[in-house]
Amino acid sequence: MGKEQNPRRVAENEAFAKTKMLRTSPQKLNLVAAMIRGKKVDKALADLTFSSKRIAGDVKKCLQSAIANAENNHNLDVDNLIVAEAWVGKNLVMKRGRPRARGRYGKIMKPFSEITIKVRQVEERA
Repeated sequence: MGKEQNPRRVAENEAFAKTKMLRTSPQKLNLVAAMIRGKKVDKALADLTFSSKRIAGDVKKCLQSAIANAENNHNLDVDNLIVAEAWVGKNLVMKRGRPRARGRYGKIMKPFSEITIKVRQVEERA
């Protein structure tokens, strides 16, 4: 009786977290995502902590969420986690405007983005 469980969307040694509606362009967010791809999670957290990019704080929160998901939901060892993938997507665009000369209208686009971070447990090298 009851509902059957949904199948896992990631492998047994992986976990992920997703953050939506980040108020920055995907291009700027991808610069921060590229900074942490392939690194161990403690090194990635340190890089995000001392990054001068404004959006790095939100990416750090997403990475911490992925680490917590790995530890609490999937029983993975936090010390052996790496950032396997970090990808960025577009979200909505707020459209604003400003009056310009000769009765025209200048468009101002305010984009939103989303980021997904996948962490993977790797075996310790001897």
